[in-house]
Amino acid sequence: MLERVFVPVASRQYESIVGFQILRRTGELVREVLPPSRCAVITDSHVGPLYADVVTRSLKQAGFEPTVIGVAAGEESKSMGRVETVCNRMIEAGLDRVTFVVALGGGVIGDLAGFVASIYYRGIPHVQIPTTVVAQVDSAIGGKTGVNAREGKNLIGSFHQPVQVITDPALLASLPDREFNEGVAEIVKHAVIRDAAMLDDLPVAIDSDPVGLIARNQQIKAQIVSEDEFEKTGLRALLNFGHTIGHAIENAAGYGRYLHGEAVSLGISAALALSVEKAGLPLNQAKKVRAALSAFDLPTQLPEEVSGEALMNALRKDKKFEAGSIRFVLTRTLGSAFVSKEITEADVRWVIQNLKEAG
Repeated sequence: MLERVFVPVASRQYESIVGFQILRRTGELVREVLPPSRCAVITDSHVGPLYADVVTRSLKQAGFEPTVIGVAAGEESKSMGRVETVCNRMIEAGLDRVTFVVALGGGVIGDLAGFVASIYYRGIPHVQIPTTVVAQVDSAIGGKTGVNAREGKNLIGSFHQPVQVITDPALLASLPDREFNEGVAEIVKHAVIRDAAMLDDLPVAIDSDPVGLIARNQQIKAQIVSEDEFEKTGLRALLNFGHTIGHAIENAAGYGRYLHGEAVSLGISAALALSVEKAGLPLNQAKKVRAALSAFDLPTQLPEEVSGEALMNALRKDKKFEAGSIRFVLTRTLGSAFVSKEITEADVRWVIQNLKEAG
């Protein structure tokens, strides 16, 4: 089964093609949107050995001339230093303004390679080939690219939509359980903000219909992004449900302690607690979401040793902390969400302590 998810953003409309074993058709699929040329396949030390040969072979068969550029796996590669290194290697390889980038990897590679594409020769096309659950259901769609600063996550970046996304659920079989499970946090997020029934469907669909489940999540992301591509109306901010405190936890705990989805799971738990207290979310609905997270071994309780002050300091540097007010995404009932500017620092301090006492 092959599904095509249309992403109708104003700056560049494109498709995500979702199907089993389509990685070997990469060249054929890219030819739908780009003519044969040279390209950089940017990947990491975990993904490259598994899939780079398949991708480059397919690209060559379709008339492309790929150059593989590998970086170390992990969040540390989302840095300006690594951007410069990759750009220099592309220049050394003779890649110019009529080339393109293929991002072969998870969210880190998607963000890094997309950002490189956005600035190389002032912008060249890029194709996303996501290899993790997080990337397939969320981050490969929508055009957000960027790297981390010392002071916080994703503070340096740009909007640069891909020309195509090639989504092969077969690639997820190589993920360790922990990395697979972290991606479920983004599925739960989409269920909370747009599709409550997905919480009930999740346990079966994740095994029996991954193509349909991934496409269902991508359609949610595509719809929201198409209505607010550059975060001007506030609608796209709904996708930050669980991310406000989640990003702060990643920063305060030290990048690497929590996988992105694990930190988001903690952030979702915090957002649920605030939704119950401030937006009237029924407690049984909050418990249902936490149970869905726990079923995939995702954390819902913050260890005591993670400093509340460190979290607050990280929050103050977050893009969602504007002029001293916190844009916080809450839900009144599962399947819908809204952006509140009524959450105070006192509320955040309360929910951080609540997160430590949860369980």
